[in-house]
Amino acid sequence: MTTATKNDVQRVTGLLVIEVINSNPNGDPDRESDPRQRPDWRGEISPVSFKRKLRDLVEDKDGIVWDQISSDLKIAAEEFGILESRGRDRKTIEGQIKDGTFKDAYWDGRVFGNTFLEEGTSGSIKTGVVQVGLGISVAPIEISRHTNTNKSGVQEGKDRGMAPMGYRFVPHGVYCMPFFVNPSMAPKSGCTQRDIDLMKALIPLAYSHTRSHARPMVEIRHAWVMTHKSQLGSCSDFALIDALAPTKKNEPDKASTAWTDYEVPTTLPKDFSEKVMLEDLV
Repeated sequence: MTTATKNDVQRVTGLLVIEVINSNPNGDPDRESDPRQRPDWRGEISPVSFKRKLRDLVEDKDGIVWDQISSDLKIAAEEFGILESRGRDRKTIEGQIKDGTFKDAYWDGRVFGNTFLEEGTSGSIKTGVVQVGLGISVAPIEISRHTNTNKSGVQEGKDRGMAPMGYRFVPHGVYCMPFFVNPSMAPKSGCTQRDIDLMKALIPLAYSHTRSHARPMVEIRHAWVMTHKSQLGSCSDFALIDALAPTKKNEPDKASTAWTDYEVPTTLPKDFSEKVMLEDLV
C-alpha cells in the first residue's frame, strides 16, 4: 500500500534547464506541428508533453529504465500503474475509485492528479502533489522548416514521396521549466516521498530515453531540486527560480546559437542556501 498515515512529502521548488539543438521539443498542432512559440518569439514546452515522457517511462514495464529504477528504489510494478494510458478501461477505474484501490494503483494519479472526473467519483484525486509549469525559452527562438523526402512514393502514381516543410525544428534554444512539489495535497492523493523519488530518478532520463525523429537533440542540462527546510516553504519559489535561471550574455532579444551564449548559475546566494537544500539531478 502506498497511502501513508503521515505526510512525508517534502516541499520542493524545481527548475529544469533544457537545451534544444536542431529539434522540435514540442510541436503545436494548431500550427502544423511548428515548435511552439509565443507572440514575443520565445519558445514553449507544454507541461503535458514533459509529464507524458515520465509516464511513458513508467508505463514501459519491460523497458530498461523501469527495470533499473524499480530495482534501485525497490518498488513493485502493481503499485505504479499509469492512469493516463491508451486503452484504459473506464469501468475498471470507476470500480477502483469506489472500492478505494484507485490511489494505490496509479503513480501518475498520486503525483500529477486525476482528470478522470466521472459521475459518482467525487472522492477521487483532483489536483496532484506535483505541478509542472510552462517551459519558456530564455531568448527568442528561430524556426527552420525543411522538406522531408521518401525514396518510395506513398501516393498512387508517384515514384517518390515528399512532405514540404514536414521537418520543423529549433536550431538552438535554452528553455526553463519550473515544477513544484506541494505536500499539502499528499494526504488527499496518497502520494508519498517514494513517489517523488521515482519522479526525481526519471527526470534526467526524460528526453534521452524518449528520443524521436523530431527531437533527436534535446537534453536536460540542469535539473535543480530545491528542498525547503519547512513543509510550509522556507522562501519564495519565484526568487529561487530567478536565482538559477540562465541569462543570455549578449543580444538577449536574438536567438542563441550555442550553450556558451548563456550565463548559467550553479549555486544559490547564501541567504537562499541557508533555507533550502540544493541538488542537481543531472
